[in-house]
Amino acid sequence: MQPTALIVTLRMDAASAAALTALRSAHFPPSRNWLDAHITLFHALPVAELPRVRQDMAEIVERTAPFKLDVDRVQFLGAGVAYAMSAPEALRLRATLATNWSGLLGAQDRQWRGPLHVTVQNKVRPDQARMLHAELARDFVPWKVGATGLDLWYYMGGPWERVGDFAFCGAGPA
Repeated sequence: MQPTALIVTLRMDAASAAALTALRSAHFPPSRNWLDAHITLFHALPVAELPRVRQDMAEIVERTAPFKLDVDRVQFLGAGVAYAMSAPEALRLRATLATNWSGLLGAQDRQWRGPLHVTVQNKVRPDQARMLHAELARDFVPWKVGATGLDLWYYMGGPWERVGDFAFCGAGPA
C-alpha cells in the first residue's frame, strides 16, 4: 500500500512511552490497535512534501532542547479516553511548524485547538469509555512526560510506517 499522508508526532521518553503503550494495549480494541502510544502534532501532511517536512523538522530540533509535558487530566473522548498534556514549549513548537507549513495543512491540522494528548482507548461504546474514564480519573495523579524529539510517519491506511526520527538537541525552545 502507498502512503496517503505524513504524520508528525512528539516523541516521549522511553519509560513514559512504555507505560502509556501498556495502557493502550490493555484498553484499545485489539483489532484497531496498530500503534504504540503517541502524541500527534500533525495528522495529515502531503506525502509529496516529504523533503520539505524532513528539512524543517531537522532544523527545528537543532534549536529545541528536551522538555517536560504536564499530564494534566484524564480526558473523556466520547468513544474513548486519553491523557491530556500541556507544555508551553510543545505549543510553541507546534505553532512554529504550523506557520512553516500553513499551505500544507488540511482542515484538521488548521483547526487544531488541543490539548495535546495520548489516546489509551478509542472506538469503543460510550458506556465502556465512561467506565474507563471513571476508573483512571479516580486514581489520577498528575505526572510529567519527557519530550525528547519528533517522529515522522507515513500513514498507511491504518498502520503507520516510520519515515524519520529527530532528537531534540538545542539549547532552548524554537
